[in-house]
Amino acid sequence: MKRGSWILKMVLLGAIALGVLGLLTQLLWNWLVPILFGGTMITIWQALGLLLLSKILLWPIGKRHYRSSYNGSYWRERWGGMTEEEKTQFRNKMKEKCRWGSSFQQTKPTD
Repeated sequence: MKRGSWILKMVLLGAIALGVLGLLTQLLWNWLVPILFGGTMITIWQALGLLLLSKILLWPIGKRHYRSSYNGSYWRERWGGMTEEEKTQFRNKMKEKCRWGSSFQQTKPTD
């Protein structure tokens, strides 16, 4: 029973948050756009549609997990844990992928 009530609370909270966000979008649009650009006023449903359209067009697709406290320690620890053989193998793979030291860079122009 606790889980069901928790889910219901989260759904209600989400609906309220969505409604408030739509109302804020509607108020800002109706305050600025008619005065600045001569546009028409919009309803709450149009404001929610505008929010959905902006999410589709502007927000990244998929979830990206970035470390909020990233300071490079992850790669330092990973590099420090590698053996010399693994480091050499990693360097060689990077040379292949990034074309470091390729024949294009190593050849000298001939006269």
